[in-house]
Amino acid sequence: MKASETSLNRFLAQTDTQFIIPVYQRNYDWNLLQCKELFEDIIKVGSDEKQASHFVGSIVYIHDNVYSVAGIRELSIIDGQQRLSTVTLIYIALYSLAKETGNQALVNRIQETYLINKFAQEEEKLKLRPTERNDKALKFLLKNDPHDEYREYSRLIENYNYFKGRINSDNTDSVIQGLNKLIFVEISLERDKDDPQKIFESLNSTGLELSQSDLIRNYILMGLKHKDQTNIYENYWRHIEVSATQEETNANKVSDFIRDFLTLENRDIPNKGKVYQEFKKKYPITEIENLEKILTKIKKYSIYYNKFINPHNETDLDIRSQLALISRLEINVAYPFLLEVYNDYASNVINKSTLIEILELLQSFTWRRFVIGLPTNSLNKIFMRLYEDVDSSDYVSSLQRTLLRKKSSQRFPRDREVIATLKDRDMYGIQTKNRAYFFEKLENYENREPVKIEGNPDITVEHIFPQNPDPKWKIELKDEQYNLIKEKYLNTVANLTLSGNNGKLSNKFFTDKRDLNIDGKEQGYKFSRLWLNKHLATLNKWDIEEIEKRFELIGERFLKIWTFPSILLAETTNETEEINIFDAEDPTYKKLEYAIFFNQKLDVKTVSDLYATVMISLFELNPEAFFTEEVERKLTLTKHAEDCREVIELNDTYFIEKHMSSKDKFDRLKVLLNAMDLEDELLIKYSVE
Repeated sequence: MKASETSLNRFLAQTDTQFIIPVYQRNYDWNLLQCKELFEDIIKVGSDEKQASHFVGSIVYIHDNVYSVAGIRELSIIDGQQRLSTVTLIYIALYSLAKETGNQALVNRIQETYLINKFAQEEEKLKLRPTERNDKALKFLLKNDPHDEYREYSRLIENYNYFKGRINSDNTDSVIQGLNKLIFVEISLERDKDDPQKIFESLNSTGLELSQSDLIRNYILMGLKHKDQTNIYENYWRHIEVSATQEETNANKVSDFIRDFLTLENRDIPNKGKVYQEFKKKYPITEIENLEKILTKIKKYSIYYNKFINPHNETDLDIRSQLALISRLEINVAYPFLLEVYNDYASNVINKSTLIEILELLQSFTWRRFVIGLPTNSLNKIFMRLYEDVDSSDYVSSLQRTLLRKKSSQRFPRDREVIATLKDRDMYGIQTKNRAYFFEKLENYENREPVKIEGNPDITVEHIFPQNPDPKWKIELKDEQYNLIKEKYLNTVANLTLSGNNGKLSNKFFTDKRDLNIDGKEQGYKFSRLWLNKHLATLNKWDIEEIEKRFELIGERFLKIWTFPSILLAETTNETEEINIFDAEDPTYKKLEYAIFFNQKLDVKTVSDLYATVMISLFELNPEAFFTEEVERKLTLTKHAEDCREVIELNDTYFIEKHMSSKDKFDRLKVLLNAMDLEDELLIKYSVE
């Protein structure tokens, strides 16, 4: 590696040289603000005779001692593309102005010194060779045809137009002088002697804002020769980038996709900031044949991933509908599992109906959990390893059994629990996307003319008993009923419906809403074709009794839509030998055979031994958790052992009380495990003696 301070002009003026922007580099993306800052620095230093130079960073390139047939030297730019491209745009703007003003000497000097290799072949004339899309824009600018128009969006074109508008005859000399004073650190690497990837990683760690997928792309491509780079990029990586783009927002999801792919490969979820490191560890790049084998698999799975983030690209209408619902629920943590399931579908291991059953099972599982308020973070562990339990000969049932065996915060909520929670839950105040999903599924169950709610301004969720009721409500209802509905039932599903006439119905009394028919336009419930309004059309009053009856109808429909697996529960209701402490029976007068903590077997026979062992381990793991208000109050943490009848020594300084009932010990363990988000890490097995 060679590093030296160099004039940017001198660097650009090198004869018979091309500055190649490799395909693995991110796109040119400087915005107008960055261009403005650089231009004003150039004007400032160019106008100040006392200021000899202005530092603009570093440019790092690989020199492979590669020359074309015509003797053109190729330098592959690792870092500095943005500055090099922007300065080139300034020179093109100067070149254009010089042509307009007839300054032929300046035209020739700029063109032949900074923009082209005069005697090179046509494809080698441009000194700066950006990636394909930018190459087209740069050639358009150098063509300098005032009658031609560039019809695509390009940052190069946009930024050139900015400089063209800023440079004029009055400041040309200052711009040229400013450019002459720009200096940078030139870092030259030789591929056989230096490690460009390590140097690139070092640059990234000091502020070059690249995503995890950018780093992976560079890791894959940087060590290859230019021809192989182009081949791998065009045949593999480019397809992966296109597939992992969310089309509606044009958001790049490659980092997320690679994270999901590594999860299914390793059965472990990489930290979002360490996807690149995990990829390197999993796939040490050796020969190009091995690289192509790896990328072939990644490319295949990226095609499946594309259907998850862009459901409209799924050609089968029934599957597309289910994928759209999964996407709306944002069950992204299920993607590693679904990638494997979809691969089985694409490979004819399972058929279409099985795939749809699984997609519906996932919705039932996650939506029931949402309704009762179970934490979403436990889903990561569930889906990370769920595919391991698939029995290809009994695909759906094997998954159902696995999910039904989950306990505590990972459980599949039963009918009774879900209905009890749904009855009182505020379903109006949930996120808009979830509310739309819920009511759309309720309304469209077995409906041959489905109603679209999300993004449809004509259909909205309406309160039957209004949020701001007309005084007639209070007159017709007794105070007790009026207040109870307002306080307890207002935002529950039983008091909510769908309407295309929300503004008309507004705060009116129930029978007025039911019969509303202004100008013969039939706005009331009795005229509605929606399932959610059919029962309302038959009623003469709206009180607590009717609210409860309507909930029974909705509850029955809920259980038909978000079904609980109908496999024989004998397989799952017999408790497994090991049970989560949160699901265990009262430990009073019971002994233990053993416990499992963080997947390690603990040879403990009494609740006291379990309590001491786990508490000491948890204190070593995260002592800060013991000092939160709730935990500290519950555990009676102390520095004075003499204050307690019996103590557990957590370390040399802190102690906790040990003299208490087995039930109290379990309660304290639960408090701490819950505070540390470790609800699923402690299993016990009671002794049968």
